[in-house]
Amino acid sequence: MKHAIRISCTRRNLKVVRDFVSDFLATYHLSDLIINQIVLAVDEVVANLIIHGNGEDESQFLDVRVSIREQEFCIEIEDQNLTSYSPSSYQEPDLQEYVRIGKKGGVGMMLVNRIMDRVEFTTQDAHNLCRLCKKLG
Repeated sequence: MKHAIRISCTRRNLKVVRDFVSDFLATYHLSDLIINQIVLAVDEVVANLIIHGNGEDESQFLDVRVSIREQEFCIEIEDQNLTSYSPSSYQEPDLQEYVRIGKKGGVGMMLVNRIMDRVEFTTQDAHNLCRLCKKLG
């Protein structure tokens, strides 16, 4: 089973994506905890792509595809932006230092990496693809 939506790059569409993923996962009778974790991870990545990757430019779009095969949930989020996200430059933050200095934000990708089993970013020409996968069994 595979489903897809296309959204414009505005924060208003974050709820659309959350609902899309929740509704898809609900048909598989998963625990609320697993569904909420996956939705949180997807929301963080989509928010980063909308805000940082596409500058909230409503003329840009994200294509979102979800599937479950062999007890593994996967979501692909694709844009056609000339800039690419470089996951190799990501370093997990020092949470104790963040607390010490009172820094807010900057821990979203750490959560995504801890929730999901695989987090992949690829770029080819002007296509950026993020694939997040989590084993369900």
